[in-house]
This record gives sequence, C-alpha cells and structure tokens, in this order.
Amino acid sequence: MSKNISNLSGRIGLKNNLFQKISERSLKSKTKEGMKEIADEYKMGVSTIHGAESFYEFLRPSHREKKAYICNGSACMCAGTQEPLKKKLQEKLGEDKVGHMFCLGHCYENHAFHYDGENYAGKDIEKIDQIIKGENIKQDKFFSKSFATTSFLMDDKLSNLDQFKENLQKFINKDKKEIINSLLSSNLTGRGGAGFPTGMKWDFCSKTNSEKKYVVCNADEGDSGAFSDRYLLEDQPLKVLFGMIICGYVSGSNEGVLYIRGESPKSIESVNGCINSLKQSGLLGDKILGTEFSFDLNICIGQGAYICGEETALIASIEGRRAEVDVRPPFPVTEGLYKKPTVVNNVETLAAATGILLNGAEKFSKIGNKKSAGTKLVCLDSFFNKPGVYEIDMGTSMKKIFNEFGGGLKQSIKAFQIGGPLGGVVPTLEIEKLNLDFQEFTNAGFMLGHASVVSIPQDFKMIDYIHHLFEFSAEESCGKCFPGRLGSYRGKEMFDQAKKGSQKIPLKLLNELLVTMKKGCLCALCGAIPTPIMNILKYFGDEMKNDIVKDN
Repeated sequence: MSKNISNLSGRIGLKNNLFQKISERSLKSKTKEGMKEIADEYKMGVSTIHGAESFYEFLRPSHREKKAYICNGSACMCAGTQEPLKKKLQEKLGEDKVGHMFCLGHCYENHAFHYDGENYAGKDIEKIDQIIKGENIKQDKFFSKSFATTSFLMDDKLSNLDQFKENLQKFINKDKKEIINSLLSSNLTGRGGAGFPTGMKWDFCSKTNSEKKYVVCNADEGDSGAFSDRYLLEDQPLKVLFGMIICGYVSGSNEGVLYIRGESPKSIESVNGCINSLKQSGLLGDKILGTEFSFDLNICIGQGAYICGEETALIASIEGRRAEVDVRPPFPVTEGLYKKPTVVNNVETLAAATGILLNGAEKFSKIGNKKSAGTKLVCLDSFFNKPGVYEIDMGTSMKKIFNEFGGGLKQSIKAFQIGGPLGGVVPTLEIEKLNLDFQEFTNAGFMLGHASVVSIPQDFKMIDYIHHLFEFSAEESCGKCFPGRLGSYRGKEMFDQAKKGSQKIPLKLLNELLVTMKKGCLCALCGAIPTPIMNILKYFGDEMKNDIVKDN
C-alpha cells in the first residue's frame, strides 16, 4: 500500500508535493471537499488523504483553534518558565486559546512561545500587547562562537553569492570520485548521532542505477536543547545549500528538498530567501554555470511531528503519507523518496561536508579520532553563564566545554540530558570523565547525538523527568509498532499513578517494558527513550525509592 502511494505521489513530484498540498488545503479550509479534489488528482482514496492530515499536530482542528502555543521542550520545562508564561497568555488570549508546541529552539533563554507565525522567548512576553497588535519587536539572538582549531562550520568562506559562485564553479567541474574520496578520507560521519560515514552514503547512491535520484536535507530534528540547525539555516544557509548541490552533482541527482520543521519560521524564511537568490543568479536550475549539471531545490514544511527526524518517516511525510517509520533494508540510498535512490543528510552534516571541501579533508581528519573526527556544534542552555552554540573540536573534554566555553553554571545542577529526549542523562560527576566523542558517550551508556545540553536542576524531581520522557514518546510515537505505541503509554500510566500516589512503580515490570521497547521498536524514538530512563534509574534510584516497588 505505501509503495503504491509513493509511486502515485511521485507522478507529480517535489514541485508541488502531495504533503504540501494537504497542508495548504488543511490550513486554509475546514471543509473536506478540498481533500476530495486532491485525492482525485493523485488517484488515491480520500481516506488516505485524511489519514495523513490527521496524523500531524498542526493540521488537526483542535490545534488550529488555538492562538498561541507554548514550548513544552525539556529545557524550558527544567527552567520552570512555562507555567507562568501559559497563565499570562491565557489572561490575554483566553484559557482555551493556548496550546503547545514541542521545542522551539530557544533553550538559551526559555519563556518560549509561538504566536501568529513567529517564535518569541526570553523577555518578549513583557511586550505581549505589542505582539498582539502586530508590531515588530526587537528580539535577542543566540550567541555563537567557534573554539575550533580550524572552523568548518562558522567561518566566512561561503557568506555571499560571489564566494558561492566561485566555489561552485570549481567543484562541479571536479572529478566526482575525487570529491567522494575527500569526504571518505575526512572521516566525516552523520552529525545526528547515527555515525554512518557521509562519503560512503554519497558513494552508494552514486553507484545505484536509476533514471531519477534525490537529495534530502533533514531539517526536522527538533531535539530539546538544540538550536544548532537554527544557527546553520539562519546564519550559514549557503553552506547547507552548497552541500546539497555538490551531493546532487556527485550522486547523479538533479533535485533536492529541505524538510524544515514548521516550528522554525525564521529558518524557513532564511533558506527560502537564499534559494530564490541562487535561482536568480543562475546558480540553481538548468545547466548551472554553463555545464551539463542541472539541480533544483524545494522546501517542504513540517507540520508538527517529531518522528519526521527519522529519515524514513521524513520521506513518508514528503510523499503525503502518515509519517511512519519504514523497515530497513531497503535503505534510502537504494529506495528512498518516491522509491528512488536518495541521500538523506541532516543540516550539520551537509554544512560540514561543505567545510571539508573548502578547508581540506586532512585538516578535518586530524581533529579528534577516526570515529569522531572534525568539529561539532554544541548547544548550551540557559543554566550556563554563557549559553549559546559553539563549534568545538571533537575530543575536547566536556569539563572544559562546560566550565571554560560555557562559563560554568548559574546554579546547582545534578544531571544533564545530552543529545535530545533520546539522549542519555549524565550525572554531573560523570561529565568530568567524558570527552566530546560519539563512541565514548555510547561506551559509557549515554548518547552524544546533536550534542544539545539540557541541565536538570538539583531540585527537579527525577520521577517528573521520567514521566516527561514517557509522555513525550507517547505523544510523538508514529504508532506503527506495538512496543512503541503501547509501551510508551504503559510507561506514562505507571508514572501517572506514581505521581498521584495511587500506586508505586513495579521495578521488575518497568525494566521488562524498557527492554522490550529497546529491542522491539522500529525506530530510535521509542527504541532509544529507555536509555535516559535507565540512566536515571541507575544513578538516581535512591531519589525515587519511595515511588518504586522492587519486589513484585
């Protein structure tokens, strides 16, 4: 069934893709007639179209009835800013007019909310009357700085169209194998945490025979605590787009798409502006710079589904399907978007590939080690004296990152969740033993992932944090597999009862549930959520001893 939908959707393709059509129609009209027209155009059943529409948070009628949405990400929750913010917005807009969105990427200042297509945070709530009136207000920007030996992500080597044109001319006339070999020798691996060699992925796709191929930028990775994608898409968009174009050249693709989360309106605006400028300058489109190479770019806007950070769910979404995870193999490099060979890279990976081509693979590979080479963007939240996004050499001690680059902490912290909601919860004392290294984090029972840091204050109850994680996975699960769909809700139920004091948590049953989810889930969302929970049980079990029954 999904294959048929992919093929039918692929008949029209990316220019006006099915998901974009469903989104636009859903947001403009509450009637079902428009969906019947779309179904007829794509020769699909209306139920298929409605099934996709109902999956996404922003397209549901209950969501669209709201006027403002508060961020419910882990960083804002730990900062304790959201309940007062919610009350303030309810006073201004009405109690039933305030909903929620998952992490808005303002973890460096908190108090984050969304209103009328824009994100606000920090002290912006003090100007809510101006915001409601539609007045523009001055907003604080996140701090960014490179501490890297060589900057690959924050340098200014690709900051204007002239530089872009000069370098594009150079690389689309290079031997494709030479470019792939540069990426292979650099030891660049996927910056989302999966760790697959980027050069190998591009190489696999280039060797796959097909009349059509695609390049996809995964810009829907909305990990709480992370605003590195925001930095790259808003401050370094040309680096990301350059990486996509060169990937297209190498892999044999003439079309790409950036799937950008709807929670990041400024990122969408920035990238859209760059794409238009590149097209006007003849740097995108047919026979770029007089060569035989043609490449076009499109944007697809996410509509509130965290699972779209998983590559097969993202592909399903672009195709207009429910964003459910597909079983692999086949992998996207052989059967991806519209069942054609597809390279899927996240934002930082594409920007890093550009940085390697401009600065040299050898410089990148000499930083860190083979499995964790080069530089990495690290995001520090509002609990640090110097919150912001930093480019840091792999292999740098976490102690140095926190104390020197981050300026230390404003208050007592007992643990950090690093790598988003699926990342490990690292006790403060364990931080001193770790370096910025993917494998090192994994070996210690944690996960580096996006290297986003959420600080958990000393007085924040760990039972509340586990409940938050289960609640998140229950809400965001795609629902395709039993362990993910049912396991998340069962975990949430256990902790609901414990928080109310009606029933203690049976430790044996909880452990069995976590093992089942870890081994049985199709994707990293529900399959990885046990990691931070197991970390908390291991390091903070004493804190929850009154809530847990050990013998059951």
